[in-house]
Amino acid sequence: MAKPLILSSFLAVLLLSLSPLTSESAPERRLGSSKRAPRFFGKFSHPHTNKLSNPRNPKYRYDTRYFDQRLDHFSFADLPNFPQRYLINTEHWVGPARMGPIFFYCGNEGDIEWFADNSGFVWEIAPRFGAMVVFPEHRYYGESMPYGSRDEAYRNATTLAHLTTEQALADFAVLITNLKRNLSAETCPVVLFGGSYGGMLAAWMRLKYPHIAIGALASSAPVLQFEDIVPPETFYDIVSNDFRRESTSCFNTIKESWDIVEAEGQKKNGLVELTKTFGLCRKLERSVELSDWLDSAYSYLAMANYPYPTEFLMPLPGNPIKEVCRKIDSCPDGTSVLERVFEGVSVYYNYTGEVDCFELDDDPHGMDGWNWQACSEMVMPMSSSRDSSMFPEYNFSYSLFEEGCWNDYRVKSRPTWITTEFGGHDFKAALKIFGSNIIFSNGLLDPWSGGSVLGNISKSIIALVTEKGAHHIDLRAATVNDPDWVLEQRAAEVKVIEGWIKDYYQEKKAVFDI
Repeated sequence: MAKPLILSSFLAVLLLSLSPLTSESAPERRLGSSKRAPRFFGKFSHPHTNKLSNPRNPKYRYDTRYFDQRLDHFSFADLPNFPQRYLINTEHWVGPARMGPIFFYCGNEGDIEWFADNSGFVWEIAPRFGAMVVFPEHRYYGESMPYGSRDEAYRNATTLAHLTTEQALADFAVLITNLKRNLSAETCPVVLFGGSYGGMLAAWMRLKYPHIAIGALASSAPVLQFEDIVPPETFYDIVSNDFRRESTSCFNTIKESWDIVEAEGQKKNGLVELTKTFGLCRKLERSVELSDWLDSAYSYLAMANYPYPTEFLMPLPGNPIKEVCRKIDSCPDGTSVLERVFEGVSVYYNYTGEVDCFELDDDPHGMDGWNWQACSEMVMPMSSSRDSSMFPEYNFSYSLFEEGCWNDYRVKSRPTWITTEFGGHDFKAALKIFGSNIIFSNGLLDPWSGGSVLGNISKSIIALVTEKGAHHIDLRAATVNDPDWVLEQRAAEVKVIEGWIKDYYQEKKAVFDI
């Protein structure tokens, strides 16, 4: 098998907070066994009370439009349509006469404006290619709500039944086809982009609709995070390794803290004391609420462990895990484990010092769309090992997971559907036979990289891997603080995309010459 392209100083020749990890031996913690898969960064696509929201990026100009989209692309039932929002910019597009390309970002599980404002790479390379830029919103998110409102769309399993990856990809295919027809741009090549869940959609769309798009950049796309394709401990092992590489004592402090949180919560007035120690806005009802809150912080820190300061999740310093561990390790002698942990997670939840107290509930009613997707078809098993993880030992249980999904949604999970629909088992042989023109880009600090493609499959399905990269850093806007390896990764992506478009033009020219 071809090796991945590791980009270093020399360019080589690519839903709910995170599932709480809980001990099967603790009765209270067993409730975590039915929790959903992580929902990537989608939870940050709308403002929360415990952080500063980001204003719209004035650098990226676009028109907001709506497309009348079918609710069910795979039946002829008389169902109501819904307005799918999309963002479009044509100021750099060279037009249909010159077969100007269309850069199409596959919308994720959230408000599309947030993804547009945080995908600067797509906007920045569009002028170079003379490309149109389109950011479509994923159905059931943002303003793209069936049945007239979010409340109606999320009412029950019947109204949520059409929130699937298959329907979302069909939305994209129909929208592209309609746009090209209306703009007389049928011959214009489409290049897909996406990060995280959007990266999965981009890769899957290239495979399912190869006549619609000529290639896809799938950044931080864990397309193999299903069934037993990768070990279920992979995600949390990588998070843990990100902390251990900075400080073994920091790793050990966090590892020790979970039992202390649980023990403290069982004491008389223990929940009150935990609430005070961690500056929470309301009294804890169970210690597992605090454990989940801490778990989210560590996992998102690993995803957002960028080498420069960012604000699109929370205001964070560069290399935030290093700063978390510095805070934990530099506490004076005699500081308790819980006080050390609080100092550390405050880097994530309150780096600016502007938060008076912390809210635990991002989505108190559990009615976000990713919960449904994770329960129905996006079943990604997560476990935590005793020795290599800083999280409590936890073994994923399908039976408990399915029980929880049934209780919440009255839906029976289909844990093998994604691999049936899009593949995954023996993916190297399968993609080599029928796939082409996909870039899988990953950074090895990103815990989702363990579920992605890290080795070249063929000459046209390649892996771009950076040792120090975090979650889809390559799609972020360029900054003066970008290290060389990020610049090299993006340059490699541009070169590959140029090759796709050049090949497409040559094929079209050959047809026209005939």
